[in-house]
Amino acid sequence: MIGLALKISLLVVFLIPLMKESEALGQAEPPGLKLTVVFNNEPCDSSLETSWGFGCVVEGLDETILFDTGGDGKILLANMDKLEIDPGVISMVVLSHYHGDHTGGLSDFLRRNPRVAVWLPESFPDSFQASIRSAGAEVKTVGGPTGLFDGVHSTGEMGSSIIEQSLVLDTSRGLVVITGCAHPGIAGIVRKAGRLLNKRIYLVVGGFHLNSMTADEINGVIREFKEMGVQRVGATHCTGDQAIKMFRQAWGDDFVESGCGAVIELPR
Repeated sequence: MIGLALKISLLVVFLIPLMKESEALGQAEPPGLKLTVVFNNEPCDSSLETSWGFGCVVEGLDETILFDTGGDGKILLANMDKLEIDPGVISMVVLSHYHGDHTGGLSDFLRRNPRVAVWLPESFPDSFQASIRSAGAEVKTVGGPTGLFDGVHSTGEMGSSIIEQSLVLDTSRGLVVITGCAHPGIAGIVRKAGRLLNKRIYLVVGGFHLNSMTADEINGVIREFKEMGVQRVGATHCTGDQAIKMFRQAWGDDFVESGCGAVIELPR
């Protein structure tokens, strides 16, 4: 009888640590994502240089992405160096649209790291695509909605006079939509992203192109965001001071500061 009790005690002592380890593994949060704004006319980190345009680095995925390159390669690379982001870790560049404030930093970036795939709307000029290839990088074009790799999608080309794509990250909290300038209309972009993957929108960040809109028009966009259930907002770049202020008021603590140097931590 004593021998049986001893065996049971030893078994319990052996199993409890295993059970605790299993519970800890089951409860562990998946590795997170990090968005770092490396180029923007809106400030955040005073040690960085601001200039008109937008660019951000997405880390924590199977590939590290540079979304847009701002308008000046020297500023882009200097900001990345100050933020301790090595251009060599970037494996993919995604360009939203063919405007210099989003593509101007590409040539200098490719001199530092040509070993990347550059995803761009297929409507980009052939000469621009040829310049990327001549720098040693690979060109990949997007027409319709496209999966770039697991958990990362492009909305595909949107708009008529100004063609643009936006980046969509599929996270455990919902979709993260990253826009360059949102020339095709920010509400339409967000709506398309939600329908594309049939999931709720967790965060929309980037340029919303509302700087020429009236307060009533901006309120209309805010209403559409609320109706779509957008949980968090990071309005910046070409959104405009008035619109940024209105989005900040509408979302309160769920407004995400997205100026140059901002670091946005996200669930995977």
